Amino acid sequence: MTAASTRIQWLHKKLLTGSYPNAQRMAERFHMSHRQAQRDIDYLRRELGAPIAYNNARRGFYYTADFTLPVLVTSDNDESYIPEIAAVRSTEEYGADEAIIQMQIPYTATLTLPGKLSAVELAPYIVARTGPNRYSCEFHSIERFVGTLFTLDADFTLEEPEWLREKLLRAAERILKNHPKSKNEE
Repeated sequence: MTAASTRIQWLHKKLLTGSYPNAQRMAERFHMSHRQAQRDIDYLRRELGAPIAYNNARRGFYYTADFTLPVLVTSDNDESYIPEIAAVRSTEEYGADEAIIQMQIPYTATLTLPGKLSAVELAPYIVARTGPNRYSCEFHSIERFVGTLFTLDADFTLEEPEWLREKLLRAAERILKNHPKSKNEE
């Protein structure tokens, strides 16, 4: 798998040239999951502050304003130690670095929560209110987030992403299947 920084640079270049990249093309280009590609796009937008919008007609993203990726800042004496760092890095395994970077990019989900109590319970995950009773959430652990959803004492609707919605439904179906109603409940 390619380093996250390389993927972000590729995405930036495609956005600059007006190629309208999307998560599917990025996933195919870098032989990764669609979900990871979407996380990279979200990372560019949220963490790096890129002004990105989606064009439905062209089925891809574009910059809405000028944007430059942050650059590596160096000083005059960097020439003395950069070669040594590069030599050490060339002998290391790069997979661990990429895994750390990918763990720092959060998953995102959109929920509808009719009650205010649910919003309070999900406060650690909510990053924005996107409409009436609609919230954008970020999380790093799928299991912890799904577990939190299962423990809510109120109704909610997981609107997106679809893969997480399907995972939640499969888990609920498995629970219901493994715990049939007793004779007293019928």
